[in-house]
Amino acid sequence: MNPVLEQIQKIGIIPVVVLDDAKDAEPLAKALCEGGLPCAEVTFRTEAAEECIRIMSEKFPEMFVGAGTVLTTEQVDRAVAAGAKFIVSPGLNPRIVKYCVEKGIVITPGCANASDMEQALENGLEVVKFFPAEPAGGLNMIKALAAPYVGLKFMPTGGISPKNVRDYLAYNRIIACGGSWMVKNELVKAGDFAAITELAKECVQIVKESRGE
Repeated sequence: MNPVLEQIQKIGIIPVVVLDDAKDAEPLAKALCEGGLPCAEVTFRTEAAEECIRIMSEKFPEMFVGAGTVLTTEQVDRAVAAGAKFIVSPGLNPRIVKYCVEKGIVITPGCANASDMEQALENGLEVVKFFPAEPAGGLNMIKALAAPYVGLKFMPTGGISPKNVRDYLAYNRIIACGGSWMVKNELVKAGDFAAITELAKECVQIVKESRGE
């Protein structure tokens, strides 16, 4: 497996971060690192996303920062220039996937059906984001789709929570889960980064328990 994907697998739970203000990037990154979860998928849904990736990558070089909700090749370039080590998209756009593959950029596109997964395999991808995980059929759907595509692994995101994440992580075809419960918007806006650190610590423990470590 690609070294970037190996790192994602090692971490196990990837915080999906939406930041409206770049001033929150440094304290959030610090909180996650102190909680033992030095990773963030910063979504390109806000104007601050690019600067947040840059701040996190520069202030915390040990942190594994990626860009999510990437919809254009221009966003790919901006994210990578800011320090993003991986790209995540909500769906499978063949143009973006091909662009990333040609440039050697790790991308996990969103896939929710067999046709998406065949396109991913056609482009030489090893891992896809199963999205939206719970609405699209959850773990049972992943297992059903995994059966014919024996070389493919999954990173489910969407509806993942402490209530169901252990079940997902226990399945050996899932390398990691994306979730936002440990970086809730209200905690960030309230500046309650101590709570985020505690939630990150809980995530680390969940990964260990799920994998019998």
